[in-house]
Formats: sequence, structure tokens, C-alpha cells
Amino acid sequence: MMLEQRLSSAEIIERFQKYVIPNYNRFPVVIVRGEGSYVWDSEGNRYLDFFPGWGCNLLGHCPPPVVEAVREQLGQLIHVPNTWYTEPQGRWAQALSERSFGGQAFFCNSGTEANEAAIKLVRLHAARPRYKIITFEGGFHGRTLGSTSATAQPKYHEGLGPLMAGFVYAPFGDLDAVARLIDAETAAIMIEPIQGEGGVRIPPEGFLAGLRKLADEHGLLLVFDEVQTGCGRTGHWFGYQYFGVTPDVMTLSKAICGGLAGGAMLVRPEIAPSLRPGMHACTFGGNPIAAVAGLAAIDMIEKENLLENARRIGDLFRQRLDELKAQCPIIRDVRVAGVMIGIELAIDGAPIVRACMERRLLVNCTHGTVIRLLPAMNLSEEQVHQGCDILAEVFKSQTG
Repeated sequence: MMLEQRLSSAEIIERFQKYVIPNYNRFPVVIVRGEGSYVWDSEGNRYLDFFPGWGCNLLGHCPPPVVEAVREQLGQLIHVPNTWYTEPQGRWAQALSERSFGGQAFFCNSGTEANEAAIKLVRLHAARPRYKIITFEGGFHGRTLGSTSATAQPKYHEGLGPLMAGFVYAPFGDLDAVARLIDAETAAIMIEPIQGEGGVRIPPEGFLAGLRKLADEHGLLLVFDEVQTGCGRTGHWFGYQYFGVTPDVMTLSKAICGGLAGGAMLVRPEIAPSLRPGMHACTFGGNPIAAVAGLAAIDMIEKENLLENARRIGDLFRQRLDELKAQCPIIRDVRVAGVMIGIELAIDGAPIVRACMERRLLVNCTHGTVIRLLPAMNLSEEQVHQGCDILAEVFKSQTG
């Protein structure tokens, strides 16, 4: 192992500039440690993190049950190919199935991989000439070329054409428009139950149920991209349960392994055989480390009653932010589903993010004008108030 003295932040940033492709816009901060809903930088400053791990750290940073499970597994078995059986992967699949709609699992490493698997499954399952998938304006499904093609946001398409054929885009929330787009070549409808990157947009009442009805009437698969809404984010195990509408296919990632890389696609058992041997694979998918992390995350959520806590602190966020909206004209709307929170502004959100960071609160801006919070579901009420006090100070300073 290469050992060296701890570098300063400036030296670490300089190394990145020399050796790392600059495809990310990074803040000039080096994070060295995380615990719960706090992180520390290399100068010892502590930040309250309301966007931990880009939504992956739903249990906070370094949740102890996940850390312990991974440490133990590392000494037993790290990786074997999926041509063999492993006990942790089978238990993980069962745990996800029993908490959802009884489906079968395909495992991968990320949300975009889970969505690529869903796209291939749809095409393999559909009877020709069906191959088209209807997706929604403002949606986001990942960064690989197939999932980018499924993403109906032109800014993600720039310079990448020609995109993968077969995706048809509908306005989010418009059932009539979806019905008009269905033709003899349509195979599926794919949607985030709540749009995340698109601005934490919650669908109109009855919209998802209407999609379920259209899918049933036309023999289409209904695919829910639950990369952000899944694994407890809305205060339910999965976002489809929040709305009471069950899909045929569900994709998961981000929080699924308590902060480690992991992803999954769950499929109704009668559809699952369409992903037949030789047609799709993922080398590291469902590896023992990811599996025990996923199991430990589920166990922690249940033992600590975190689904209920997510609903409770979501209500507290709604109360605080609605009060703030009444005081700050720059706030146009507040949208809350458990610990998935969007604050839509009348101004650019980037200065808000920077001002919060200067006050040691980490938040995100998406879609240009939406402050997005994806805090840990084990956040305390005291931490909610602490963060909302900072948000209030920043918003009021921008209001003038």
C-alpha cells in the first residue's frame, strides 16, 4: 500500500486537476469523514448534510449495521461470478420481493444499469412489432446511452446523437397525451413515480392509476423507475406503495445498499423469464458485499422504525417550509413526500446552494430553480430544525 503524509485540500484538488477527467463540477471542499447526517472536511469543519451521497445515503453516512455486515463479509467472500449460487444474494432477493409485489430480482451496480435491464426486458418480452417505450418530459433515467435516450430532457442529449431509437416522450401528468401516443409498436410505459432530477415533481392525483389502466387495456408493461423513490425514501418501502399503484417492473439503486454501490430490477414472476440466459448480465451484480449491505440496510430500517420516522420528519419539513414560503416570495412551491423534498424558487438556485454551504449546510439544486433535499431517514427533529433555520436565513437574505 502506498503511504504518504496527509495532503492539504489545495494539494488534493491540484492532483485531481492533473489526473482526473473534469466531467464533474466539484465544490472546492475535500470531504474526509462522515457519520450519520454530518460530514467533515479536511480542515475539520463539520457540515449538516441534507443531500447525503446524492440520495444514496438514506441511512446517513457509514450506518453501523451496514459497516459491520460488510466488514464481516469481506473476510469470507468478496466476489464470485453469477454462474454460481451465493447465500446472501438469494436472501437479498427474497427480502426485496417480500416487501414489494412478490417479484423476482436481477442485480446490478447502479440505477442506469437497472434501467438498461428494464429496457432490454421490455423488448425481449414484447411480441413484435412492439418495441417502443413511452417516457416523460422532465424525467431522468441514467447516463448510459439507452437510459439517456429514455430521458426526455434535451440538455442530456447534446452532442450524443443519434440516440437509441424507440423512445416516445409524453408530457408529465397528461393521460390524454399518453393515450394518443400508444400505437401498435408500443411495448411499455416507463416513469419515475416522483420525478427527482426533474424537480421533485409529484404526479397529479390519479395519473399513475391512469397509466396502470392504459397499460392493462393495451397489453403494455408498466415500469417504475424507483431509483430515487425506492427503499424507504417516501416513508413506504417503495414509491408505488405511496401512490397505491403497482407496476410490472421496478428499478432500484441509490439507497438500496446503505451507501455502497448496488442496483436491482424487480419483475413480476410471469414476466421474469423473458430475460433469458445469455441475453443480459452484470459481472458484479448481486455480489456478496452488496447483498449483505442491502440486507443490513433493510434490517436497520425495520429495527429502528425508520419508515415511520421518514414520514414524521417529512411532515416536520413540510410544516417548516410552508411557514417559510409564506414569508419568502422567492419560494413558489414546496413539494414533500417523506424525505424527498423540493423547494421551487422564482430565482436561480445555485447561489442558494453556495450560501448554505458557507453556513455548513449541504443541499442540492436541480432543474435550475429547485432546491432538492434528500436527507437521511434517521434524521433527528433537532437536525431538521437546525437545517431549516439555515435555509430560512439564506432564503430571507435573498428575498431582501
